[in-house]
This record gives sequence, C-alpha cells and structure tokens, in this order.
Amino acid sequence: MIPTTLVTGSSSFHRDTAILSQLDPALHTAIILEGLSDGRDVFPSPDVSRIQLHRIAAGCMCCTGNLVMRVTLNRLLRSKPDRLFISVANDLHLAQLRDVLMAPPYDQYLNLTDDLRLP
Repeated sequence: MIPTTLVTGSSSFHRDTAILSQLDPALHTAIILEGLSDGRDVFPSPDVSRIQLHRIAAGCMCCTGNLVMRVTLNRLLRSKPDRLFISVANDLHLAQLRDVLMAPPYDQYLNLTDDLRLP
C-alpha cells in the first residue's frame, strides 16, 4: 500500500514547498500537481532525484479532471512508488476525491493519510 497524501490550499508554490518538506530522498516519490506552476519551481531536477512529477490541467479532479487524474495515476502506479502526493488547487470536492481514491481499483494500492491542508 502506497501512503498517499492530498495537499490543498494556498498557492501552487506553497503546496509544492509543503510537499518538498515532506520528501524522503531515499524513497521513490510520485507527485501529481493540478494546474500550472506560478513560475517558482521548487522540485529538484527529475534526473538527479527519485521524484516522478506529473502536472495535470486545472479542473476538479473528481469532476472534469477525473479521466486525466485516473490515467496519470494508473501510469504512476505501474512504477510502484514508495510515496504519493496529490496536490489539489481547490478543496471544494476533496471528500469526493478521497472517495474515488478509496474505491476499487485504487483501494488495493493506496493508503490515504491525513490531508495536508494549507491556509
């Protein structure tokens, strides 16, 4: 089971920084970021880190972005990461996103941790 944390709130820079502070360099970590960066990239270069970073278009991940999120997540799961972070720009439907991630087939792969909610 892959520990999976949903990160919400504030700006993309603050969400990215919060994820970076949680990273263990010894672990292969997959990160899904919703929306565009605000131009301040905080993550190390993928070729010198164990980070697998994917940015998807902004849009509610349980509504309009559901297919994109699922395709991205399915691809990431094939690489068998040790840890997963999903950064969500809007927490309006966070409970529904958790429901999607706790339902089959993801319930066999993901262990949802407490959300990381930023002001």
